[in-house]
Amino acid sequence: MKHKHLGSSGLLVSELCLGTMNFGWHTDEAESFAIMDRALELGINFFDTADVYGWAVEPGRTEEIIGAWFALGEGRREAVVLATKVYNPVKRHAARPEPNSDTRGLSAYKVRKHCHASLARLRTDRIELYQMHHVDRSCPWDELWPAFEALRTQGHIDYVGSSNFAGWDVATACQEASKRGLKGLVSEQSVYNLLQRQIESEVVPACRHYGVGLLPWSPLGGGLLAGRSRKGVRSEDDWLKAAGDNRESLEAYEALCRGLGEEPATVALAWLLHQPAVTAPVIGPRTLEHLESAVRATELTLEPEVLARLDEIFPGPGEAPENYSW
Repeated sequence: MKHKHLGSSGLLVSELCLGTMNFGWHTDEAESFAIMDRALELGINFFDTADVYGWAVEPGRTEEIIGAWFALGEGRREAVVLATKVYNPVKRHAARPEPNSDTRGLSAYKVRKHCHASLARLRTDRIELYQMHHVDRSCPWDELWPAFEALRTQGHIDYVGSSNFAGWDVATACQEASKRGLKGLVSEQSVYNLLQRQIESEVVPACRHYGVGLLPWSPLGGGLLAGRSRKGVRSEDDWLKAAGDNRESLEAYEALCRGLGEEPATVALAWLLHQPAVTAPVIGPRTLEHLESAVRATELTLEPEVLARLDEIFPGPGEAPENYSW
């Protein structure tokens, strides 16, 4: 497993990031523990979660599972670069209604309060990467950057990242941080895969310019890029319905993968690893089998003619403004 700098920071993270969004929801605690143990054995030191994960079972449940795993000891916490997020409501079943926490958005109050709640659930005193789960343009940077800097000064967080930001949001956040003499964003987590390449127009160039590492989520396009025959993804009828207008492209893609002798999911992840702006795709295994399969992508080199064929099957938008102007 290779390790890369996260954006322009000095922090080294594995080239695959273990996404934990299924823990406590699709994956029980015992299987979640086994996946995290195996991830460390495979060299994956970068774990991503969010305060809202756990969904209908209980928001925050995923962080609790990770915290319980850390508590098992044997150097688990020290071996992990931990990332979590703030933005969404975290409505705990036993909690009283709280307007500043029970709605989507950001504020200095919410950043502080949700950070401390995450630390408690995770059973740790620090979060290496604290990410805004979405942009909130109604909250000024005059409020947000001092809030994040206070947490950093107190030793609760090391770096700040974003997720689901537009290109101009990435630029604004970095410029506003620079004005205050702060590091700014080190990462942006965006939906990015062969089927969804829209961020190549403006987000990717913004990340490249500001030294922001790109962490693609949904690297398999919701399972469509994993191949229709992948057990547990969906039935044939469901696949056809989900594929929609992408059916011909996906069929051509699966034919290419068969010719390479590789699983479609492996090729999809390998393609992301070949993109210069990408630091680490966020994989979300539900089982140990899914984790082992994902690691195969780190060993696969796609030849230039294969990359060119993938561009033919799934053409990207090109970079702005040249993709729509002279």
